[in-house]
Amino acid sequence: MRSVFSRTYIRLCVVVACISLASGAQTASRWTTEAVVKQLDRAAGEFRSLTADLEHVKYTAVVKDASTESGQIAVRRDEKMRIEIKTPDPRTILRTGETLFLFNPKINRVEEYDLGKNRAMVDQYVLLGFGTKGENLKKHYLMTVLGEENFDNRKTVVLELTPKSDHVRSQISKIQMWIDESSWVPAQQKFFEAGSGDYFLFHYTNIVKNAQLPDSRFKQDWPKGATRVKPRF
Repeated sequence: MRSVFSRTYIRLCVVVACISLASGAQTASRWTTEAVVKQLDRAAGEFRSLTADLEHVKYTAVVKDASTESGQIAVRRDEKMRIEIKTPDPRTILRTGETLFLFNPKINRVEEYDLGKNRAMVDQYVLLGFGTKGENLKKHYLMTVLGEENFDNRKTVVLELTPKSDHVRSQISKIQMWIDESSWVPAQQKFFEAGSGDYFLFHYTNIVKNAQLPDSRFKQDWPKGATRVKPRF
């Protein structure tokens, strides 16, 4: 991404997804866009929380290089999210309301970001598909059903989302989502960066939906003596 927001977002939330080796060929879908929207609206009304293992791959076309990270994610519908990156470089990303924290244990430092006016745009990426209403997707994206696919031994419907906003589209040209038809949450998301050939993926496994997640899961439990800074967002 080329904008300040995009660079900050990737630095904070480069956390999820990898290229799935288990995905199959897409087939013609029985799903229409309107039918998918209705299912997502229904699932959004039922969504309370989610936990999953995750991997992230960031592909840089100019050097044909892919970097991979893995960890766990926990999301609650009341604007709380915690991502624990385990490998290769441990760190924690915590979202509580309008504040985003990035903790780097290697240097014992916490960066605190006030999302402010960027909050809505951050939510479009960070929480895309996790309790997102279909009508909200229609508001922000042109939606196309690409087909159905057997992905990670799950039947998924594959959506392509093209941002309606010129500003967003100058950063992300399109997004593809593999949505599990049994739970209506993403099994994978693929973001295509505009004009570069670069992309990054979010890939989720061992998904548990609507488990009880206590407030303690989202506490600022940084070590004593951690340096705290507030960079500009």
